[in-house]
Amino acid sequence: MKRYRVRFTPDAEEDLLRLYDFLLEKDLAAAGRALEAIRGAVELLRLTPFSCRKAVADNPLLRELVIPFGSAGYVALFEIDGPSSVTILAVRHQREDDFH
Repeated sequence: MKRYRVRFTPDAEEDLLRLYDFLLEKDLAAAGRALEAIRGAVELLRLTPFSCRKAVADNPLLRELVIPFGSAGYVALFEIDGPSSVTILAVRHQREDDFH
């Protein structure tokens, strides 16, 4: 089975730290579970990035990965760079306004 290489942009890495720090202040265990949920979802991108929803209608390579967690979850904006590479551009909580 084909596997895609997944990388995070520096902005996406900052998003993960921001989201983790936010949860860490409230609940250490929840922060750990959130990271595990995100890690597990990223594994899906390694196998089937085209199964995720399109972020915009006119660019089939820009997509969103919905990551369930608790009553809401997270959304990762990513781009399929080529036949074997995916770049995560941003990660946000589903209750945030939008990607930045």
